[in-house]
Amino acid sequence: MKAMIFAAGLGTRLKPLTDTLPKALVPLAGKTLLQWQIERLKAAGITDIVVNVHHFADKIIDYLRQNDNFGCNIQVSDERDMLLETGGGLRKAQPLLTSSPLTSNLSPLTSNLSGVPENACILGCSSPILVCNVDILSNIDIPALLRAYNPEEMGLVVVMPRDTQRYLVFDDTQRLCGWTNIATGEVRGPISNSQYPITNTRNLACSGMQVLNPRIFSCMDELVALKSEKFSLIDLYVHIAEKEVLRAFIPENYRMMDVGKISQISEAEAFAASL
Repeated sequence: MKAMIFAAGLGTRLKPLTDTLPKALVPLAGKTLLQWQIERLKAAGITDIVVNVHHFADKIIDYLRQNDNFGCNIQVSDERDMLLETGGGLRKAQPLLTSSPLTSNLSPLTSNLSGVPENACILGCSSPILVCNVDILSNIDIPALLRAYNPEEMGLVVVMPRDTQRYLVFDDTQRLCGWTNIATGEVRGPISNSQYPITNTRNLACSGMQVLNPRIFSCMDELVALKSEKFSLIDLYVHIAEKEVLRAFIPENYRMMDVGKISQISEAEAFAASL
């Protein structure tokens, strides 16, 4: 299968480090954030990877070349002309993510995952896509996530119960039914309809990884028409939640850290070293 690493962000909260290098190349415990992500994917048997670039794009491209792509087949989705956010970035990368048969590229670890249906690993657009943020470190069990994937649904979003302001909202079957900002009271998606039948819901925070059915690309054009080429994955999820099934995946014994602020670098170093 293929994976995409979101590495195009400006890294504003990591200034002054990102005044001279992209967020993806911020060093932690002897490795860059990008290297941590690539090696995690490679350990799970995923070696076909797309990395999007924008801020200091040439530095990321040179870094990958100098390190022989860390032994992976890495392609770059170039967003130097316009930073497209997560949803728009995934849409732009579609030709790289759905362009070739993937079964032959699976390592023994991935191709033998019990519980991954055979039709999840067939040509091009039928193979699931793993999508992750470059700046979120975790101990997630990627094979367990892939085993839980159901190709009859739109995908799984890795979430966890933690304190934040913005949450995805799931019903009692773990199906996504909306989004909320508890600080402002804003609610979006099916749950915002007063006639929505489910009252037993749960707020869960995104954790920067998802496994998606490539059918999701067919849902994007309508959102682009309503908004623009720039949209987030959250925008997309909320837009399709009424008709398509996205479910929560809550990992066991999960630890994660969003390396989002310069003040967290020391803590992130220790966290990365513990993985």
